[in-house]
Amino acid sequence: MDGTVLVADDDRTIRTVLTQALTRAGAKVHATSSLTTLMRWVAEGKGDVVISDVVMPDGNGLEMLPKIAGDRPDLPVIIISAQNTIMTAIKASEAKAYDYLPKPFDLPDLMHRTAQAMKHSVAARGGPAPMAAERPEELPLVGKTPVMQRLFRVIARGMNADMPVLISGESGTGKTLIAKVIHELSDRCSGPFVTVVSDDLEGADGPARILARAGSGTVLLEDIYGMSSEAQGRLVRMMDAPGAGNPRFIATCRKNEGEMRDDLYYRLSGLVLNVPPLRERVEDIGLLAAHFMAGAGDLKLSPAALELLRQQSWPGNVRQLENVLRRSGLTVSGGEIGAQDISEALGQVPEAMVRPAVNETLGDAVGRHVQRYFDLHGGLLPPAGIYARILREVEMPLIEIALEATGGNQAKCADLLGINRNTLRKKITQLDIRVTRRRKMM
Repeated sequence: MDGTVLVADDDRTIRTVLTQALTRAGAKVHATSSLTTLMRWVAEGKGDVVISDVVMPDGNGLEMLPKIAGDRPDLPVIIISAQNTIMTAIKASEAKAYDYLPKPFDLPDLMHRTAQAMKHSVAARGGPAPMAAERPEELPLVGKTPVMQRLFRVIARGMNADMPVLISGESGTGKTLIAKVIHELSDRCSGPFVTVVSDDLEGADGPARILARAGSGTVLLEDIYGMSSEAQGRLVRMMDAPGAGNPRFIATCRKNEGEMRDDLYYRLSGLVLNVPPLRERVEDIGLLAAHFMAGAGDLKLSPAALELLRQQSWPGNVRQLENVLRRSGLTVSGGEIGAQDISEALGQVPEAMVRPAVNETLGDAVGRHVQRYFDLHGGLLPPAGIYARILREVEMPLIEIALEATGGNQAKCADLLGINRNTLRKKITQLDIRVTRRRKMM
C-alpha cells in the first residue's frame, strides 16, 4: 500500500493496531487523538486517505467531512464508529464519506477498504454536497452485526433514490419502522406518510383517495401478501397512474407467507430490503436491550439475563424481545433484571434454566445449554455459524473473569490463561472488553 494514511481516534489501542497494520502493508501513517491535528494535516496537504472516528474529545468526525471535501475533494475519508445506529450510516452517506465501518471492525476488511481508497484518491473526486439539515439523533434501529450494517448502508444509499421499495421480513422485525425511517429521512419528509391496507383500496374511488392524501409524500402498502389478487391489481393500476403528486411507494411483506402478482412485484422491487430475524443477529440483543431499557432509569440487565436472552429463538423477533423486557422491568425487585426475571417473563421455569445441577461439570453445563439452544428451534437447524458464536460466548466471560481476578494486570492474566500477552491484547480488542486496572488483594 503505497501512500500516507491519516488516522484519528481517541482510543490509543485502535491507533496502535492501525498504525502497525498499515505500516506492515507499506503505508506511512500519521496517527492522532485530536480532530484539530487531523484538520491541520489535511490543510497542509498531508495524507492520501483518512480513517477517522466520529466522537472525539474535540469534535465530531462527521462534521469535519464538508470542510475536508472543500479543501481536499480528492481525499477519501473512511469513518469508523462505535455508534452502531442507522443514523451514523445515513449521516456518513449524506456527508459523502468514502466508506463507513462499525466498531468493532474486522481489521482485514478495513485494510482492504483502505487499499481501495488509496487507489481511488489518485483520481479527482467531485466535491460532496453539504450535510443535510439536522435530524433526530435517536432512532430505534440499532445493530452492530454485519447483516444489520449492510442493511443500514443500503437504506442510506437508497433513501433518496426515486424508486419504490419492497421490505421483506418476518413478523416483528421492524419492517414498518424501516419504512417510516426512509420517509422521515428522505427528501419527501415534508410530505404525508400514508399507510394503506386492503380495505383502503375498496370502491372505485379508493385509489384516487389514497393518491390525493399522499400528494408527493410516501405511500406505505402494508402486508402485500395479505391482499387479494383484485386488490393487488388495483395497486398496479394506481402505480401506473400516480397522479400529479407522484408519491413514492413502499411495501412490506412477510417472508414466505403469501403470494404477489408478478406485475406488482416488478413495479415494487426497485429496491428490495430483506430484514433479518433476531435469531440471525444474536450479537445485537445487548444493544437492543439497552435501547428498550433506556427510559427505565438505572435499570440494568445482568450478564446471566443477557445470556438467557441470547439463547432464545425469538419467533416474534424484536417486538417479542421488547415485550419480554418490559414485563421483566415491571416485576423486577431492585435495579437489575436477572435471569430469573427473564425466565418468568418468558413463561418458563427459572430453576431448570439458570441453576446448575449439583456437581455439574463445566462440560455438562455447556452441553445442557447447547442442547437447549438446539431444542428452542423446534426441530429446525439454528442459524449457521454456531461454532464461532459458542466459542465467543465462552471465551469472553473467561477473559473478563480472569482479568477481574488479576486486577486488570494483563501480564498476570495472560500467564493465568496460559496464552501469549499479545494474543490476550488482540482478544481484548476483538471482543471489546473493558480493562480496569486496580490493586488486587491476594
